Amino acid sequence: MYHLSGWERLRPPDRGAAAVGPRAEWRYAGGPGFPVTRPLIVTESLGGSPLARRVAEGVAPPEWYLPRPMSADAWRSRAADVRESTPSDWLARLSLAFGATGAAGATGAAGARLERVAQAGGVVVTTGQQPGLFGGAIYTWSKAISALELCDAIERETGIPAAPVFWAATDDADFAEASETWISVPGGAERLVMAGRASDGLPMADYPLGDVQDLLDRLESSAGSAIDPGILDAVRLSYHPRATVGGAYLTLLRVVLEPLGIAVLDASHPTLLEAGRPMLTQALTHGTAVAEALRARGGGMRDAGHEPQVADVEGLSLVFGRDRGLKVRIPLRDAHDVAARGSSERLSPNVLLRPVVERSLLPTVAYVAGPGEIAYFAQVSAVATALGAPVPLVVPRWSCTIVEPQVEALLRARGVTRAELSSPHAVEGRLAREAAPATLRSAMAGWRARIDEGAEALGEALAAEPGLLVPGIADATRRQMLWRADRLERRLGAALKRRDQAMLHDVGTMRGALYPGGTRQERALNLMPLLARHGMGVVDAMRLAARRHAQALVVGTSLPVDPA
Repeated sequence: MYHLSGWERLRPPDRGAAAVGPRAEWRYAGGPGFPVTRPLIVTESLGGSPLARRVAEGVAPPEWYLPRPMSADAWRSRAADVRESTPSDWLARLSLAFGATGAAGATGAAGARLERVAQAGGVVVTTGQQPGLFGGAIYTWSKAISALELCDAIERETGIPAAPVFWAATDDADFAEASETWISVPGGAERLVMAGRASDGLPMADYPLGDVQDLLDRLESSAGSAIDPGILDAVRLSYHPRATVGGAYLTLLRVVLEPLGIAVLDASHPTLLEAGRPMLTQALTHGTAVAEALRARGGGMRDAGHEPQVADVEGLSLVFGRDRGLKVRIPLRDAHDVAARGSSERLSPNVLLRPVVERSLLPTVAYVAGPGEIAYFAQVSAVATALGAPVPLVVPRWSCTIVEPQVEALLRARGVTRAELSSPHAVEGRLAREAAPATLRSAMAGWRARIDEGAEALGEALAAEPGLLVPGIADATRRQMLWRADRLERRLGAALKRRDQAMLHDVGTMRGALYPGGTRQERALNLMPLLARHGMGVVDAMRLAARRHAQALVVGTSLPVDPA
């Protein structure tokens, strides 16, 4: 067994077929860490729509959402309700979907935690995400960490065993989202995009990955001088040419998350699909009632000023079937016939039905969600009620920005705030103006002052000659001349920016690291290069920051947000 920066290689390095199995050949073994400066983990507000923000603040409309438990006793009561309505053999039934070769669930720390929870009659906290290239954006991992820390907080405060479960949505068919990610590089950010095109309805579990060698090389190059190259090897071993898009994502998730005690459930695994069949069949036979409930809920949301997150599709059920390998929504007119065909049909849930199916299969005490998911849970409760199923509880995930030491140094040196970088070109313009020669700044200020003085004097003179010109002409002329001054100043700023290439490079570096592609870091930037540069201690730091969020969820205090 080979050791490399806290990672254990399970077999000797080999790029051939023998080295690539159903799991990657690396696992994180822990270790003393690395003697380097760690990135700063900044806890931020989750944001989202007004409805999502209300839920995150703990004031969700009770007619649409289960109330969030606000104390240890309330979480105990919630856990008791969950355990009573979940089959006791849930882990045995889903073992293979957790990636096990036997009946014990997922391997390693994740499997041990699942087994402990199942034997003790405990609960799980779930979260999930559809595939993203090389593991996707940072929020994929922060969602998993949120679930882990919430489980730990529930155990600490209530004594009830809890295990985190990550629902890997490999049955998702959104190739556009699954095919890209962002990396930060000196001077900016780069978007990595897989070759290929969307094939409507083809699940990512079935979409061939193909050759992504060039993208892997660019990902590795962006890591720079990696102190923990094992994570990059894990990515390469997961994203091999014979993998599928969903399979590569699933493998990498398991390599990184299972050693932390987070089990990963494969949403496209036949075992899971079969276990969910009773609820899916019920959703077909009660399809009309579900559609009516969703129409009513949508109307109520609009009356309250909230647009439903998931639009109604008239005449379609919430269940997907398969047509020549592609996922298709089953029409309501065919729902009873499809349900009657039983196991001959491969069924799967849409986004509004999935949480209801999950809650029927697992003792899910809470689902950890992002802002978009929180918003559509207002519709999920209508689906659950129409089916007579338990209503899932949604709680907000932890949100963060990771500021690497070199980026923090640039922010300080340039006097730039993180928030400023969210606005295109604003920082460059300000820094260019501040860097302008004193004589130029003085001349511009003097010109503006003389425009004001001249307009005031002209206005007074015209006021002494009634009827000579239209009242206000002097002020209108002043505004026109100041507009020209503004335009000139912008042109000067642009010229100064072009002249200061070092400043442009530094701002590009900061923005590429914190707002790649103009998007919040956690929604775009890939985490793997950061782990390679700074080691798995980054995950430890993320857990520590997420712990405050989880504790607040359990004891019912305000969710923490760090200063901007």
